This record gives sequence, structure tokens and C-alpha cells, in this order.
Amino acid sequence: MTTDRMIRVIAGAFVLISLALGVESSPVFVNANWLWFTAFVGANLLQSGFTRWCLMETFLKKWGVKQAGAD
Repeated sequence: MTTDRMIRVIAGAFVLISLALGVESSPVFVNANWLWFTAFVGANLLQSGFTRWCLMETFLKKWGVKQAGAD
């Protein structure tokens, strides 16, 4: 799996987990403040779309995950 796909998987998982923890009707509800984490992930995705820089991509590269198109 490449960095591009892993970022999408990780961001999607973060959003779903934080929604599950932050929405009162969820069976695993903890606190509504978890919704701030959802907003943080969304803001990061938005800024990375404009700047083409993502902190998670930097970490994945350091951990040896291959980049898309880099054979």
C-alpha cells in the first residue's frame, strides 16, 4: 500500500472513530469534544489539498512506506 492510499485509510478511520466517540447517539459515546478531532482531520485534509504537504505523509515516508509512482 502506498502513502496516498494509507493517508486516505488513516484519515477515514480517524473521522469515523472520532464521530463514534463524539456523537451522543453512538453506543461508544465518550464526550462531544471528540468532534474537534474530526474537524482537525478535515482541516488537515483541506490544507494538504492546497499546499500538497501532509504531516502523516512525512511520518509514513520515514517509516518506509513507499510513495505512489515510485518504483
